[in-house]
Amino acid sequence: MAHTAPGPVADGRLTGPAREIPVTAMSRIQLAPGGQPRLAVGSWRVDPARSHASFTARVAGRPVRGRLPLTGRVLIAEPVEDSTARLVARSEAVSTGSPVLDRLLTGPAFLDAGAFPEISFRSELLAWVPAGWRAVGLLKVKNAEHELACVLDLDLGDTSPGAPPRITIGSSWVIDPRWITSRRIPALGRRILMTCSFSLAPDM
Repeated sequence: MAHTAPGPVADGRLTGPAREIPVTAMSRIQLAPGGQPRLAVGSWRVDPARSHASFTARVAGRPVRGRLPLTGRVLIAEPVEDSTARLVARSEAVSTGSPVLDRLLTGPAFLDAGAFPEISFRSELLAWVPAGWRAVGLLKVKNAEHELACVLDLDLGDTSPGAPPRITIGSSWVIDPRWITSRRIPALGRRILMTCSFSLAPDM
């Protein structure tokens, strides 16, 4: 179910309508204030072996799917609304299962991985709204930043005594293809659906 993020930001909260930012809600465990175990304050690293970004686009009426491994760090603060995150994907690591398509996507017509080796997301606000926790931040593609908002899906993993601490966070959003390429490609759909799933481990 698609949602539109409210805004703008005021006093650490999202208030009133503003520019529409498309987001997609995911719900498994929502970290409601006082309703879930508190996350440990400190620095957490994104485990690249368990973290990735997936995308789906329609080209000539057919779905094209791919993925990118993720790295990065998350700083969980007190209060949790002050927490920050930075996720990074290497443009050249796009994998669709087709070497020909991979070369096309990483080439100058699309991601231009030679000139722009990284795609990143930097959070600017974590806020509680009636729909749950929502992150607001900037997606940087080809050296241009674009506003994004997303509802977070939180899985605390094994919380039994002695189990290693690990958190998995998922989110989804809709990307405008014009952020990826300035070329007009009639066969390319009007939106790219992207889902991130990243696993956090304590940054020792």
